[in-house]
Amino acid sequence: MPDILHRLTIDAAPQRVHELVTDTDGIARWWTGRPVTGEHAVGSTFGVYFGAAERPAAVMRVLTDTPDEVVWLVTDGPGTWLDTRITFTFRPHGEDGTTLLFVHAGWREACEFMSGCSTNWGSYLTSLKTGVESGAFAAHPAGEISRWS
Repeated sequence: MPDILHRLTIDAAPQRVHELVTDTDGIARWWTGRPVTGEHAVGSTFGVYFGAAERPAAVMRVLTDTPDEVVWLVTDGPGTWLDTRITFTFRPHGEDGTTLLFVHAGWREACEFMSGCSTNWGSYLTSLKTGVESGAFAAHPAGEISRWS
């Protein structure tokens, strides 16, 4: 099964990067640009919305939330996302930095949609990086590079 992989070096402590990935307000700041519903706690689910959508574009169950790793299982959303896992691994880098390893794993097949998602994940992870470093987040729609509508 193909996976989307990204690696970033972020000039912020792993704890701060972790906070933005696990706080629903943080997720809205770097990714969705809209409020996130639900709760980010192990065993709970949360939904992400884009644009003017009335229903979540995707719903994730939090499988793991440790200082070193966060894992989400996609339980609702685009068909090719169902049952995929999104993993953020946080490693210290230097004195106050973070190496972020990102994996969106379990795609059934490589396809055009997966390629677009990889491009957009790269953009949103860059939003996370620049946001935590400078406050200049670029959540949806600013971060959307590969548009589907």
